[in-house]
Amino acid sequence: MTIDLNLVPVFLAVAEEGNFRAAADRLGVTRSAVSQAIRRLEDICGIALVSRTTRSVRLTEAGNRFRETLAQPIADVKSAFENVAGDARPSGLLRIAVTSIAEQFLSGPLIASFAEAHPGITIDVTVTDDIFDIVAAGFDAGVRLGEVIEQDMVAVPLTNKEREVVVATPRYFEIHGMPRHPRELVRHRCIGWRPSPSAAPYRWEFEEAGITFDVAVDPQITTNDLQLMIRTALAGGGITFALEETFRPYIDRGDLITALDEYLPPFPGFFLYFPNRRNMAPKLRALIDHVRAYRVTKL
Repeated sequence: MTIDLNLVPVFLAVAEEGNFRAAADRLGVTRSAVSQAIRRLEDICGIALVSRTTRSVRLTEAGNRFRETLAQPIADVKSAFENVAGDARPSGLLRIAVTSIAEQFLSGPLIASFAEAHPGITIDVTVTDDIFDIVAAGFDAGVRLGEVIEQDMVAVPLTNKEREVVVATPRYFEIHGMPRHPRELVRHRCIGWRPSPSAAPYRWEFEEAGITFDVAVDPQITTNDLQLMIRTALAGGGITFALEETFRPYIDRGDLITALDEYLPPFPGFFLYFPNRRNMAPKLRALIDHVRAYRVTKL
């Protein structure tokens, strides 16, 4: 097999852009050149890597495997180039995938202070609750709850322990009664959350005598928007369930009150996670150091 490494950047551009024209514009070549490069690469590999239609381009199963296999070596090469400068100030594009419930990260001060400290770094934050390989998708790091982070990732604590709570307005509990056990929730009007339209509503998990269990509430209202969930609960729409910090301002004001606290112990919170690389890019090292310092001063 004759390997032409010049074809790899073309393939990655097509994979990331999902369009031959956009890939061509990104690389500064013609669309025809991109198409020919992909055809040569497929001839070398002996299998179709890209499925083309009149309106879209997507990777085949083999193409996805090829991209995932290339992701780590390409990331290492980029890091090596960035490290050549030695003591140069961190710079470049830093892509981070953050779950929508990571309030500590998304509230603004952490990102703002990092940007101020590192003017040479451009920060691109994608808020998503999809579970995926951040390396294959081209991200430098992610922020998630520790329990869902892959074992081969390095994780740095971002918050202290978190805790989920069951809340509703005082008026709702006055009318409908306060549940005394999580299984009583099935008799209440519930407001659920789901990460995406195709995902099932988030499970309401509890613990009793050291044993974890979940209650199959059937939410009358379900949304993928936390703010809508909060507003609906504040309007007396029912009982809802999420991280305590999500509701903290409303609990402190007495707009919402908690129930079933004895069944909801704390658990490990959010982590900044990233692949274990030999040549870590200065921009990523800067973010890790900033998160560690921020956690000491703010938590």
